[in-house]
Amino acid sequence: MTFSIIARDFVTGAFGVATATAGPMVGALVPHTRQGFGAAATQAMTNPYLALDALSVLGEMSAAEALRMALAQDDKAELRQVIIVDRNGSAEGWTGGQCIGFAGHLLDKGVAVAGNMLTGASVLAEMMAHYHRHRGTSSFAAALLAALQAGAAAGGDSRGLGSAALRVHDIQAFPELDLRIDHSDRPLEALADLLKRATTGPYHDFFAAVPRR
Repeated sequence: MTFSIIARDFVTGAFGVATATAGPMVGALVPHTRQGFGAAATQAMTNPYLALDALSVLGEMSAAEALRMALAQDDKAELRQVIIVDRNGSAEGWTGGQCIGFAGHLLDKGVAVAGNMLTGASVLAEMMAHYHRHRGTSSFAAALLAALQAGAAAGGDSRGLGSAALRVHDIQAFPELDLRIDHSDRPLEALADLLKRATTGPYHDFFAAVPRR
């Protein structure tokens, strides 16, 4: 019931997650980041611990090893979907056999997309293509949002959209962006507006003055 993209920005070192779903509050459970180590999205019959456990061992394990470790602790793994990317840009994914179709994931260097209850495979293909297309000309956050928008334009969640979120975590302990539209008839439009407000104008100036280490 969700489609997501995670990525590593090789220019800045930041990690990002963008996600959308038909239900409310997708930002509460799906997107996860760990400062300096990785990003993950966990969805379908969501188990947040798949992301938390896998991210906690990155640095000691590769993305593939961390994902296998986390899945081995879940006796309902066939109901889950999860993607993870590490600081080396290695991306891994899992779509359990009992996820509701269309369900699947795509992996590339430094980026992964995944979705379930989608209108078709083209949703994921368009997300991946638009991320790469926009990454050379847009900011990291804007490229993640463009991928979500492309997925929605290709059909997205077969039930429609009700919430969306965008998270970018750079070198600080706190994220650079943690934007959530918890409930809306047009969550991607609202998320785009919130991203603009966060990256321009008075709030951008305020956030730039927040102490950093």
